[in-house]
Amino acid sequence: MPGSNEPPGGAGSLDDALGVALADTVRGTGASIGGLYIIDEAEPVLRLVALCGLPVAFSAPWQRLPLTAPVPVADAIRDDALVCVGSQDEMARRYPRAAAVLPYPFALAAVPLSGVRRCWGGIVLMWPAVRPRTVTPRERGHITSSARRMARLLDEASSPPTVPDQPRVVPVDAAHHPVQTGLAATDYLERLPEGALALDLEGRITFATATAARLLGRRADRLLGTRPWQSLAWLDNPVHEDHYRTAVVSRAPVSFTALRPPDQWLTFQLYPDTSGISVRVVPGGERTEDPPPAAARPPAAAPTGRLYQLVHLAAALTETVTVRDLVTLIAQQILPAFGAQALVLSAAEAGRLKIIGYHGYPADTVERLDALSLDTGLTPAGQVLASGAPAFFADPAEMAGNYPRAPQISGKQAWAFLPLIISGRPVGCCILSYDHPHTFTADERAVLTSLSGLIAQALDRARLYDAKQRLVHELQRALLPRALPRLPGLDVAARYLPAGHGVEVGGDFFDVLRLDDTTAAAVIGDVEGHSIAAAALMGQVRTAIHAHATAGAAPGQVLARTNRLLADLDSELLVSCLYAHLDLARHQAAFASAGHVPPLLRPAHAAAGVLDVEPGPLLGIETGAHYPVTTTPLIPGTTLALYTDGLVELPGTDATRTTSDLAGKLDTGDGHDLERLIDRLVRHTTPTGQHADDITVLLLRTARPDGGPA
Repeated sequence: MPGSNEPPGGAGSLDDALGVALADTVRGTGASIGGLYIIDEAEPVLRLVALCGLPVAFSAPWQRLPLTAPVPVADAIRDDALVCVGSQDEMARRYPRAAAVLPYPFALAAVPLSGVRRCWGGIVLMWPAVRPRTVTPRERGHITSSARRMARLLDEASSPPTVPDQPRVVPVDAAHHPVQTGLAATDYLERLPEGALALDLEGRITFATATAARLLGRRADRLLGTRPWQSLAWLDNPVHEDHYRTAVVSRAPVSFTALRPPDQWLTFQLYPDTSGISVRVVPGGERTEDPPPAAARPPAAAPTGRLYQLVHLAAALTETVTVRDLVTLIAQQILPAFGAQALVLSAAEAGRLKIIGYHGYPADTVERLDALSLDTGLTPAGQVLASGAPAFFADPAEMAGNYPRAPQISGKQAWAFLPLIISGRPVGCCILSYDHPHTFTADERAVLTSLSGLIAQALDRARLYDAKQRLVHELQRALLPRALPRLPGLDVAARYLPAGHGVEVGGDFFDVLRLDDTTAAAVIGDVEGHSIAAAALMGQVRTAIHAHATAGAAPGQVLARTNRLLADLDSELLVSCLYAHLDLARHQAAFASAGHVPPLLRPAHAAAGVLDVEPGPLLGIETGAHYPVTTTPLIPGTTLALYTDGLVELPGTDATRTTSDLAGKLDTGDGHDLERLIDRLVRHTTPTGQHADDITVLLLRTARPDGGPA
C-alpha cells in the first residue's frame, strides 16, 4: 500500500530511507560491507533486511539469527552497546562459530538500533584487513550517531519496515575514475602479455581482453556474464571460488595459481574494491601441488557458499542442549536455509516413531502422524530409517507413486525424509516439508544427508539431557515441601528456580512450619554445590531443622543442634541457613543465621530495608558453634523476604548494591499478590531469565488488623 511505511517528511518509503542510511553509514565509516538487521517480533529472530558490498549468496548463514545467537550483532542488541572485533584472531576467540563460517581477515563492528519505543535491531559493519584493529573515538561516534538516526526513522514511521525473504542489496556509490573507452586504452591492454578481467561483486565477468580469453581457452563473448568457476571446468573447484570470496570479504589483494589442462599454469591476481574485482591473468607461475587425477575428483563440487552454510549449521547443532533447542534451531535456521516451511522430528521408541517436536503443521495432523509403527506403509519414515538412506520427493505425484495416502495427510507439496542414525542405531527421523513443489539439487541432497548425521547426534544428546533434567527436577520436588501451611494472619508464597544450565540437582531448600495457632517458623538455606550428595544432605538438614523446631527449640538452638548433626555425618559440604521464628500474637520475629544472606523487611507504611541479622558460622564448620539471635518487631502488614544468594550474587555486580536495589523493588511491589511480587524481584536481578545459580525466594506477610494487605 503506497505510503504505508513512509518515513517522516515524505522522503519515500521507510525501506528506501533505511537503505540510503545504511549506504551513508558504510561510506561515512570507510567500511566495505554493511548489513541491517531488524527484529522480527513474530518469531522473534533477527532478519537481515538490507546488505551493502556483499553478494546475497554470501549472507545465507546470517540472514536469520536467533536473538540468543553467539554473534556480535545479537550481543550488541542484548547489551545495548557497540561490539567491536578487531581481527580474525579475535573473532575466533570470541565468536568461534562465526569465525568458522567467515575464515577471512577483516574487522567488524555491530551496534544496536535503540529507539525511544524499543530496540529495532542492529547494524553490522566490516572493514578490510588493513584497517587498524581499534575503533577511534571519532569512528565510534559516527557509528553510534548513524545507528541513532536509523532508530529515529523507525520510531517515527507509521508502520514497521518490510521484512523480505531475501535481503535487499543497497548499492554503495563509490568514486570511479573516468572510463576510457578509446582504442588507445584497448590497444594498450591487448599489447600486454597478460590478460585482464573485471568481475562484479557477484563474481560475474563484466570485461575480458582478447589475451585473457586466449589464456583461459574460451571466447570473450562466452565468458561475459558468467562466473569463472562455472564457465571453465578446470576452475570448478571450491578452493578457487574461495579465493574470490576472500577478496570480496577482506577487500585485500589475493593471488593463486591454477592449472589449465593439460600443462598451462596461470597465476590469477585479484584486486578488489567497493565496485568489483580487477583480475590479472599471468602465464606461468609456480605449481604448488599436483592436482588430483580426474577420476578422483567429484563429478560436481558443492558451491563454497553451501559448504560454509554446512559448517555454520554444524557448529550451531553442537550448541543445542535440549530437544526444544534442537527443534527451534531446525525451524529457525535449517528450514530457511533450504527453503522449507515445516518439520516433524520423531524419536524411535519401542518400534514406533514418537513425535517430539514439530513446526508448521496443525496439531490434528501431528496427532495422526504420532506413534506410527516403524513398519507402516503410510509414510516413507519407517523405510528410510530401516535403509539408512534419505528419501526426497519433489511433488505429491512422486510421493503418491509409492505412498498413495501420504500426500493427503498434511497437504504439503514436497518432502525430505532424513534418517537419524548413530553407529547403525536408529535414533529417529527428521522430515522437512514444503508448501510448494521443490526440486532437490544434488548439493542440497548432499548437505541434507550430511546434516542428518549431525541432527542424529544432537537429538541423542538432547534426549539424554532432557531425561536427566526430568530426574533431577523430580528429585528436587520430592525434597522440597509440596505445599505450604495456612496460618491465620500470615500469607506465604515461595518460588524455586533451578539454574539455567546443568543437570545436577541444586542444594537450595526452604520450609514453613506451623508451630501452634499463633507461631510459625520459616527457614531457607543453601547446601554447597550441585550434586546428588548436596541434595541428600539438603534433605537431612531440612528434616533436622523441622524436628528441632517442632520440639520447641529456640532459633539459636535449632541451628546449633543441626550443626552438630552435620559434624556427626562427617560431610565435606557446608550449608548456609536462615531460621526465623514468627510470633504473630506478640508481633515479634527472632532470627538466627548460619552465614546466610540477610533478609529484607518492609514494615507497613514504611520503606523496605535489609535486616541486619548477626550471623554465625556456616553449618558444618565448627562442632560447638554458637548462633546469636536477632529480634525485630513484626507489626501487622509487615512483608518479610527470605532468599538464597543466587538472587543477588551475580557475575560482574556488587552483591551489597544488588541487595539494596532489591529492597527498593520490595517497596514498589504489588501489595495484594505475593506471587506477582516474587516475579518482580526475580525479573529485577535476572531480566533475561537466565541465571547461573539456583534461586529460591520465600515471602511472608502478616495481615493488618482490618484484614487488608500491607
